[in-house]
Amino acid sequence: MTCIRKLARKLFTKEIMLYLFFGFLVTVVNFAVFQGMLWLLGEGWHHMANVIAFVAAASFAYITNKLFVFESRSFAKNVLKKEIPAFFGARVVSFLFEEAGIFIMIDLLKLHKLAFLGNFGELAVKVVLAVVVIVLNYVFSKFFIFKNTGEDTR
Repeated sequence: MTCIRKLARKLFTKEIMLYLFFGFLVTVVNFAVFQGMLWLLGEGWHHMANVIAFVAAASFAYITNKLFVFESRSFAKNVLKKEIPAFFGARVVSFLFEEAGIFIMIDLLKLHKLAFLGNFGELAVKVVLAVVVIVLNYVFSKFFIFKNTGEDTR
């Protein structure tokens, strides 16, 4: 029982809980924009819809991760010059992973056309990929982007 408690303490820190909460909100933004763009643009535009959803979600994620999750409160030029390119660069890497997954699962394997998924096949593919992307983004943010949290470097 002690091992389970130790593991739970490591897994359910304030930082991770905040990351999951705001990650959920980022995912909602991403999925809502993605679905809205599919509705506006029509079938076959899933890659363009995903690009637009990525930009909206990544922008929201930067602000929430910076301020609330990793508590990087500095808006000094030298801090922003490091954080912003690192954050969006890491997000582009995870986005390219997601795009490759969409290409494989939708364009090649046609998994979105499975009957039990109904009209939400493309969204179901994004849900599967989102789990991996969330983990990748946490690792990038925690260990490479906001590693000096709480410092007010002016």
